Amino acid sequence: MPERHDADAVEATPELEGGIAPVHTGQPNARVRWLTPGMRYMAAGAFFFSVMSLLVKHAGKDLPSQELVLARSIVTATLSAWAVRRARVSPWGTQRKMLVFRGIAGFLALSCFYHTLTNLPIADATVIQYTNPVYAGLLAVPLLGEKLRRREVLSVLASIVGVLLVTQPSFLFSGSPHALPPMSVVIGLLGAMCSATAYITVRKLGATEHPAVIVGYFSLVSIVGSIPVALQDWIWPTPMQWLVLLGIGVSTQLGQIAITHGLRLERAGTATATAYLQIVFAALWGVLFFAEIPDAGTIIGSLVIIASTLALTPRRRPTPAP
Repeated sequence: MPERHDADAVEATPELEGGIAPVHTGQPNARVRWLTPGMRYMAAGAFFFSVMSLLVKHAGKDLPSQELVLARSIVTATLSAWAVRRARVSPWGTQRKMLVFRGIAGFLALSCFYHTLTNLPIADATVIQYTNPVYAGLLAVPLLGEKLRRREVLSVLASIVGVLLVTQPSFLFSGSPHALPPMSVVIGLLGAMCSATAYITVRKLGATEHPAVIVGYFSLVSIVGSIPVALQDWIWPTPMQWLVLLGIGVSTQLGQIAITHGLRLERAGTATATAYLQIVFAALWGVLFFAEIPDAGTIIGSLVIIASTLALTPRRRPTPAP
């Protein structure tokens, strides 16, 4: 899941400081800009995250998934250390136990997602991961004290239907040629739940911790967690594979930056809808690079999951950070 933006990024993007100038449509020749700056950021973030998924799936054909997790975490840790130093804040934070817990949840989510990317069609793995906002809505009840509304319950039920349509388990779709490996599906759903847990924890940490510190803990925990398995199954990358591993880390960072800009500039509902372009990009990469043609179940299930998530998003514009 994307992290909240820090003050340094605001300085690097002037439009975040003063807001967006309104589009004047009073003159006859004026045109309404249908793609706002926030939507462009969200679309760019969806693209970069889809590129990350593409690179993970490509590298996962020859390298173990935990080796990919380790490589991404090292790149992210390096960039986070630079951000912490630039922000002149303590890298250790104040709520250290919760920071470590967030790191563990994020590491498990990342590990599960990379496993599904290397074992399932890229579009299906992405769709399963995108069920995490529904789980976040449920977890917000016990962890944040939010009330469980009817639409949360309906969204969960709809999301389950969507997952069944995408995965097409044999006990419901006997003889379906698109049925996905049950264990990989379970791992993907577990990853989505861990991602939701990480998101809820970030919401609690956001009031006291610098975003770069939160990401730094996530990266360090992921490095420590992935090293034992990665070294046990280590395959030394070729020069081209090293470039792919670097690309995974860089595309992830670019995606995080773009998504965070978009969330600060755009209405929550519109931002969430635009972020779902990642599924479209993932499906496109699957067709172009892996000959993975989505069937009707994947398409319909994706639409059901998207609709169930959009039902949870608020319709007001988020308040810009100072």
